[in-house]
Amino acid sequence: MTDQSHETVVAGQFGPRAANYVTSLVHAQGADLDQLATLVDGRREARVLDLGCGGGHVSFRVAPLVAEVVAYDLSPDMLDEVARQAAARGLANIATRQGNVETLPFADASFDIVLSRYSAHHWRNLDAALREARRVLKPGGFAAFADAASPGPALLDTHLQGLELLRDPSHVRDYSVTEWRQALTRAGFAPGPATERCVRLDFASWVARIGTPTAHVAAIRSLQKGMSRDVAAHFAVEADGSFMLDTMTITATPA
Repeated sequence: MTDQSHETVVAGQFGPRAANYVTSLVHAQGADLDQLATLVDGRREARVLDLGCGGGHVSFRVAPLVAEVVAYDLSPDMLDEVARQAAARGLANIATRQGNVETLPFADASFDIVLSRYSAHHWRNLDAALREARRVLKPGGFAAFADAASPGPALLDTHLQGLELLRDPSHVRDYSVTEWRQALTRAGFAPGPATERCVRLDFASWVARIGTPTAHVAAIRSLQKGMSRDVAAHFAVEADGSFMLDTMTITATPA
């Protein structure tokens, strides 16, 4: 038993491993990151909120394209690493701010663009966080969210959520594209196009990056070895446990 809050679990998972997420190739590159940069390009005067910034890769990528980026995260350790990296890269227009996503410490309509990548599956309350993202977005602005995604069907969804939770107890849910569209609409957004992709996850680095306990690694491998052929085929599970993860990037504007 534990009396930790969800926020404490998240900070405890990621704070001590902040450097791992700065150097993670899965997070430091990718077609989704390229897409976010393309969306922002041409908005030189924009103020951008990087919501749940993690290792700061979105902030680093878009900072040269805009006036200011606020890298916002729950983990002070993660933010310290982002600030250090920003200084080393000469990105003086990146500011850091600490807090949770459900109660943003920013005024209404204070950002031109809200971006988030590989963060929402840790949020305690997706609806509350999206309402806050909508609140701080200026009229005429836009948001874009990139994250791991549920494949949809229960057979595949249950397998994915089980693996994610065993790997990282701060995991909440990988949402499907349909769930994203519904949540964005409830929050006052007009959902735009969704781009669906698959990303290969190397099993050894996937569990090492977050420090998954040995017993949980064994449980994940046991689940993989006992899965049906339909699940194995969808996730393209390899002999060492590496697999393909569904992801999505969805844009939205104020409704």
